[in-house]
Amino acid sequence: MNFFYGLAAAIAVALTVYLCVALLKPEWFE
Repeated sequence: MNFFYGLAAAIAVALTVYLCVALLKPEWFE
């Protein structure tokens, strides 16, 4: 179960970073 929590945390961090970049640097996604 510890691996599952680590995976969920990694996905949550990746999504948060992605959303921040999408909001702050939309020109990167063109």
